[in-house]
Amino acid sequence: MTSRPLPISLDRDQPSPIYRQIYERIRNAILAGTLAPGTRLPSWNGLASQLGVARGTVKAAYDWLAGEGYVLGRGAAGTVVPPIFRTPRRGAEKRRVGYRRNARRASQPPVADDTHRARPPLLTDDLHRATPAADADAPVSGRVAPFQMGFPALDAFPRKLWTRVAAQCVRRFDDTATGYTDLMGYRPLRESIAAYVAVSRGIACTAEQVFITCGYSGALELICRTLLEAGDRVWIEDPAFFRTLALLQLTGVRVVPVPVDEKGLRVSAGTALAPDARFAVVTPSHQAPLGMPLSLPRRLELLDWAARRKRWIVEDDYYGEFNLTARPMSALSSLDEAGRVLYAGTFSKTLLPSLRLGYLIVPGPALQRFRQAAHALLPAPPVLVQHTVCEFMHQGHFGRHMQRMRKLYAERKHSLLAALQAQFGGALRLDPTGTGLHLVAHLRAGTDDAAFARAAHAAGLGAHALSAATVRLRRAPAMLLSFTNIDAAQATAEVQRLAAAARSVKILP
Repeated sequence: MTSRPLPISLDRDQPSPIYRQIYERIRNAILAGTLAPGTRLPSWNGLASQLGVARGTVKAAYDWLAGEGYVLGRGAAGTVVPPIFRTPRRGAEKRRVGYRRNARRASQPPVADDTHRARPPLLTDDLHRATPAADADAPVSGRVAPFQMGFPALDAFPRKLWTRVAAQCVRRFDDTATGYTDLMGYRPLRESIAAYVAVSRGIACTAEQVFITCGYSGALELICRTLLEAGDRVWIEDPAFFRTLALLQLTGVRVVPVPVDEKGLRVSAGTALAPDARFAVVTPSHQAPLGMPLSLPRRLELLDWAARRKRWIVEDDYYGEFNLTARPMSALSSLDEAGRVLYAGTFSKTLLPSLRLGYLIVPGPALQRFRQAAHALLPAPPVLVQHTVCEFMHQGHFGRHMQRMRKLYAERKHSLLAALQAQFGGALRLDPTGTGLHLVAHLRAGTDDAAFARAAHAAGLGAHALSAATVRLRRAPAMLLSFTNIDAAQATAEVQRLAAAARSVKILP
């Protein structure tokens, strides 16, 4: 199919960058079916000339579209909409229109749906294997150990700057902040988060939809207490993030492990196992712990399931901002026009885990029920912590910190990759994925990754076995190795210690 001019109009008075406007116009045209599967897009030069912009601006938009699976680059054959792409059905379009109306009326009572149900005690569902240890991602011996997952680069945190901002907040701490505050969270912080996710994750929301929580665990607990009733089942990815599985089982949910492959969650497997599950917990930007993003067709399939069945999707944006080789993919929530995605974010990986500060973005149809639950559960952390984070963002420090961290993590990842390849050779196959803050190091078939992890822990290292994150589906053995707290000068020495642990369990000769 030959290319043709694209009906794109740009607004240079908008604060949104031109490349983002091009990306959004093309993405929306693909989703609406205006650009059909197989359609060839204009060349970078052709579209740049048509729009009167720089060639690099168009290239940035095309690269973003390709990274999210909306288009395919075919060299001399040009850039095309994937032939396998399926646009939403007319019913889904009607739901999108309804959601846009709900978004405008977010503060009004939502439509009646399954959130307004009695909440009897929850039930548990026995799995064939034990829940991973509760301290699976806790520091070894009370400290952050080399390769330990779940921690940002603590040595690179701007402590002096943070202390100064915190002191400013303490000095301004007045009577209005010492009593009972809004249980949805400090409003200026909610406004800052709404503005941040609009730019960084492509999510259109208002402060009224943002709930401040005690980390990701607090967000998930709020969801469970708001939406679940006895006998409900929940999809989780298999393998799963350690704490997600542990927390869901503690709340008594009936867990349905759904396998993942190189394209992420197998939605068809989930619908076969539990088509009427109350919600699905997914990590679409970076599958935790394997690292691959959820492909675009799978995203649309998952959204369609939730919209048709009136079910919910919990988007855990685990490491979503840390794609170290390309632009971060937009959040799944940015595609949600039916109002079925609950977006959970956290400052634990971007600032400090000790803040215990997260947030939940709730779509219009569920707002009233979540407000009632929030007032009963008191989910928000102390207001002084919220105020400090808000000021840190408002003064521009957060954005600059994120830029520095992406550069630092790319350097540390490169150093660790080189050290592992030099020390282990063919004994490890390293996953080249560019997302997230840890490496997946695959071992030879028949290797006991759990024994390797125990030997590493005994040596004071925080490496984890992939088998500890699996639920039912057995996978090939692998190790999960974080690079956030290993600088270039330390990489060789720490990998040598890891190699010694590998030799103790016969993984290396």
